[in-house]
Amino acid sequence: MKDIILIPFFILNVFGAFAQIANVEEEFLLPTSLSESSGIIYFNNKLITHNDSGGENKLYEVDVNTEQISRTVTISNATNADWEDITQDDTSIFIGDIGNNNGNRTNLKIYKISKADYTASSTVTAEIIAYSYADQTDFTANPNNNIWDAEALVSYNADNLMLFTKNWVDGVTKAYLIPKLPGLHSISPQATTLNSNGLITGGTYNEATGKLYLVGYNQALQPFIWDCEGFNAEDAFSGTNTQTQLSTLGQEQAEAITFIDENSYYLTSESFSQTFGGFTFTDDAKLISFSTNDEVLSNTKIKTSNMLALYPNPATNVLNLKSKDAFLSVEIFNLQFKKLYQGQEAVINVATFSPGLYFVKVHLNTNLFVVKKFVKQ
Repeated sequence: MKDIILIPFFILNVFGAFAQIANVEEEFLLPTSLSESSGIIYFNNKLITHNDSGGENKLYEVDVNTEQISRTVTISNATNADWEDITQDDTSIFIGDIGNNNGNRTNLKIYKISKADYTASSTVTAEIIAYSYADQTDFTANPNNNIWDAEALVSYNADNLMLFTKNWVDGVTKAYLIPKLPGLHSISPQATTLNSNGLITGGTYNEATGKLYLVGYNQALQPFIWDCEGFNAEDAFSGTNTQTQLSTLGQEQAEAITFIDENSYYLTSESFSQTFGGFTFTDDAKLISFSTNDEVLSNTKIKTSNMLALYPNPATNVLNLKSKDAFLSVEIFNLQFKKLYQGQEAVINVATFSPGLYFVKVHLNTNLFVVKKFVKQ
């Protein structure tokens, strides 16, 4: 139990510089009833999606093996005014009724449903998280020419969602934190913006890698992905932001993205019919996959025994941390690289953890990350 990992910040930046989006492939055409798939998550080995404005107040499970809808769940107290994205955390699913093409909506909201309810019944009731933009003062309708539309929503941490504007005017995207608590929230933009060079239409935040991926397309329906990493806790675009053009796909109205694991992703596109230069182009809605080479904890190891101590190890109820240097934060991951804990405590309650092997990642104030293993018995 003495292997630890030291990761200087400059090494993390080097890893980020070589991150690649690869193996972009069309998996299959979506069923015709999902021609306007606008958000996706991957849960219980199924793809869960919904249609956008004017669609039914339903979630659709798609079996990626049969390529067919295997189950439908109705949100009984919801209306699909303009559902544009879906995200999840360990206990809940969040559906973003966040579309605002005209820029004049005053009923923007997110439906929050329990995963336990979702798996148990084909009809569920949602809690409602309503919000307004603190920086919006003009509600004059301006179809497809305003900065208050949004189509990307991610679960960012235990307490907050993060929303990203679409911005029809100049493509400058803002990020907003939204509490996961039901009620009405006034949200303010984060300090740094993103010149997206197009329309941002979907997002996913992968806790295993700390990376945010945003999907979208430009005026010529050329799809792209933004990779955002190394950012401050409450400023999503403050780190390194890299755009990748998905040129091999040709024209696609890319609408949604979700992670499957630390290096596997799905995205969906809507069917469309567009005319350019006298020619009309049409395409069907489809599921697309791609992979990355993101690092979860790094593969650089240095053997040492005095930088960080974990005890008792194996642990039953409590895990104690003793560090030679002061530390800023602590994270615990399981073997699937799912984050189970984040905090700043030197004494951590692990009584509810299942027996097995875990990784503890400690951010030292010397700008090093230390990762060490412990066993829960």
